[in-house]
Amino acid sequence: MRLRHTVAAALGALTLVVTLPTSANAATGDFLYKVGPGVPAGLADPESGACINLFGATEADPAFAPENFTTSTATVFLDFDCNGDVFYVMNPGKKLGDRLKLRSVIFS
Repeated sequence: MRLRHTVAAALGALTLVVTLPTSANAATGDFLYKVGPGVPAGLADPESGACINLFGATEADPAFAPENFTTSTATVFLDFDCNGDVFYVMNPGKKLGDRLKLRSVIFS
């Protein structure tokens, strides 16, 4: 009888561990922005904790008008490689206008 209870408890614990979600290491959702003369661009389910240089952004023409439709906080930077003193923290669901310029982003 004890063996059966022990096996049942062990299987229950194993099932619980296997079914619990693990950190996917991604900000679920879309991060949208514009490049050039209003050309839309974006990132789908971007990686969390890694700096991402935005596709289409250049030294002469930064990206602009970011929209954070991910489940994570996004910190956008004016400089590439998430460097510099010019940055803005965007909570999930936040949309900013054309005046905000950016070249890189990192998600929490």
